[in-house]
Amino acid sequence: MQFRNRRDAGRALAVPLAERQRAGRLPDPVVLALPRGGVPVADEVARALNAPLDVVVARKIGAPFQPELGLGAVAGDAPPLYDPSLLVQLGLTEEDLRPTAERERTELRRREECYRSGRAVSPPATAGRSAVLVDDGVATGSTARAALRAVRRAGPSRLVLAAPVCSPGAAGLLAAEADDIVCLRNPPAFGSVGQWYADFGQLTDADVLDVLRAAH
Repeated sequence: MQFRNRRDAGRALAVPLAERQRAGRLPDPVVLALPRGGVPVADEVARALNAPLDVVVARKIGAPFQPELGLGAVAGDAPPLYDPSLLVQLGLTEEDLRPTAERERTELRRREECYRSGRAVSPPATAGRSAVLVDDGVATGSTARAALRAVRRAGPSRLVLAAPVCSPGAAGLLAAEADDIVCLRNPPAFGSVGQWYADFGQLTDADVLDVLRAAH
C-alpha cells in the first residue's frame, strides 16, 4: 500500500513516535531531516512531537557507472563512509571513488550554506536530547548511516532513525548505529523508495527553505 505523498507518510510516522514520547522513551526531542525528501516527512513529525526541526545534510557516493547505487556517503566533516562488501563486489577502491566523494562534499557544503541562509534562529542543540533523524525512505542505508554517525558525534542522549519505508538489508545494517529504528514498512520486495509513494515529486532547495522557515 502506497503513501499518498511525503506529508501523508510523515503523519503516519508521527503516530508511533508520539507513542514513544508519551511513554517517556523520547524525552526532549529534536527532529532532524535528511534533505531534500526527508524534510516534509520530518516537518509532520516535528509538529506532532512539538519539537524543533532542522536538517542534517548527507550525500550519497554513487557507483561511477550507476550513480543511484550508493556505495558510501559523506556527512559533516567526517571522512567518507563506504560499504566495504560492495566495493569488493564491484572491484572498486576508495581511491577510485575519490573524485565522486569530493564532488559530493562540495555539494554538501553548498546545501548546508543554502539551508542555513536567511534563518535568524540558530540550529537546535542536540547534546543531551533525543535526536530523531527522519528520511522519506531508506534503500541501501549508506546515507542514513553516515548521517547517524554525524549526529551521534553531537552527543544526543538518544538517537532514533525514523522512516516510512526501509529495505530489509538497510534496517539490519543500521540497527547498530541507532538506539531505536522506527520504520512503518519493511517489505521483502523493496524495489525503490519512490514506488511506495503515489506522489514522489522531486523537491528543490526552495521547497526545503520554505519548510524550515515556516517551522522556525
